Amino acid sequence: MRILVAGFEHETNTFAPSKAHYRNFLKGEGYPALRRGAELYELQEINLGAGGFIKAALSAGHELIPVVWGGASASAHVTTAAFEQIFGEIAEAARKHSYDSVFINLHGAMVTEAHDDGEGEILARLRSIIGSDVPLVASLDLHANVTAKMIDLADGLIAYQTYPHLDMADTGAKVLELLHEYRVSPTPWFKTFSRLPFLIPINGMCTLVDPARRVYERLRELQKGDVISLSFAPGFPAADFPECGPTVWGYGRDRHAVEDAVSTLVDMIVAEEKNWRVDFLSPRDAVEQAMRITADARKPVVISDTQDNPGAGGDGNTTGMLKALLDCGAANAAIGVFYDPAAFEAAREAGVGTDITIALGGTSDVEGDSPLCGTFHVDFIGDGTCTFEGPMFHGNKVDLGGVACLRIAGVSIVVSPTKAQMFDRVLYRIAGIEPETKSILVNKSSVHFRADFTEIAAAIIVAKAPGPMKADPDDLPWTRLAEGMRTSPMGPAFSSLISED
Repeated sequence: MRILVAGFEHETNTFAPSKAHYRNFLKGEGYPALRRGAELYELQEINLGAGGFIKAALSAGHELIPVVWGGASASAHVTTAAFEQIFGEIAEAARKHSYDSVFINLHGAMVTEAHDDGEGEILARLRSIIGSDVPLVASLDLHANVTAKMIDLADGLIAYQTYPHLDMADTGAKVLELLHEYRVSPTPWFKTFSRLPFLIPINGMCTLVDPARRVYERLRELQKGDVISLSFAPGFPAADFPECGPTVWGYGRDRHAVEDAVSTLVDMIVAEEKNWRVDFLSPRDAVEQAMRITADARKPVVISDTQDNPGAGGDGNTTGMLKALLDCGAANAAIGVFYDPAAFEAAREAGVGTDITIALGGTSDVEGDSPLCGTFHVDFIGDGTCTFEGPMFHGNKVDLGGVACLRIAGVSIVVSPTKAQMFDRVLYRIAGIEPETKSILVNKSSVHFRADFTEIAAAIIVAKAPGPMKADPDDLPWTRLAEGMRTSPMGPAFSSLISED
């Protein structure tokens, strides 16, 4: 086959403080920087849907037309300018070239300034260009808010099955297998799509533990025979539009087989509803518990600062967990990655070994968050470049545009002028911190950090400090959810009448 290949990924938190501009996709912000043309071949060894698809397609002898791949850290809406510029390149290539099929690496939870359903808009525009006879397939994130429009317009969609997302490249390869099946199928496929009635907190979606682990094991058991592909996307519970939420869908050669598989999985997820809930600790309780554990442990305790996760819409600049570490007198602790361009610049200008008095972070405009004013010692200044070594984005080259290590009392802080989720232990090392030697690590991440930190952790604790990414969807000011959608497992049902009141 001759296959057009592109990628455009963004997870949109419509309640977040900062939008995604074109410059954010240029940097990547933890994703690879934007790639064009033959540069997409560089993604082959990176754990991405596009990387897995490209590697598998080349191995199978297909000819590729690589166009553009761009991703940016989760935030509020993708600006119209950014959306039109990146998709414009995809559309231009789709009009210019001839090909047998189209693959696009999507996230599934993109909201733009103009479109609630960013991926639905992408697929609709592509379909209008390529026509109804050219197969259109895509990989999706596990956190996709899959819409009826997406299911209708694509010939095949497959979502990741792991969180942390260790199978992104594998999913891309599966999409190629799905495309092969589609092209050789003597009869049309049947597809079935179902929406679940409650939102799931992102911390509850981790596939290393139940109930998500059990559900995905069952999914793989059901995916056999006439059921060609089955996907469950728990969704991204911070996008205020009617189709936000968990979904299950599948493709099959036999209508009853695929309908039964989807129905069986939906019934299992609903039966587990109460088990999808998550308990959170306050910042002080989390630090005190960590200090008790470290008294007898030889490994660090890792605390998730989940409500300031840059991978879910936070900016990485809230101070709640930092203040709790200081208030509790925590020693040999570290926190990162802290996004504060002004603080980084002050440290860079002052130089290593100096003290600087600044107001650090606290600019989220979230109730309960405020700057930390104090004197910090500059322990380290670096260029912020690294290659991820952990399993999540192994091999991905990252440039944060600089990094500093600021120390106050017993706490070392990784500060950068670029937003980045704490995916990988190397993000501590590039600031001169060896994470394995610390007693407490506070990661501005929700779940992805577990891929690289679990093996060195004496315990993992989830804390709920003030931040823009509400860990409990019940806490969000919903206005446009589907009527009757429960805003958390076993939680209240959304009503537009109550919202208007």
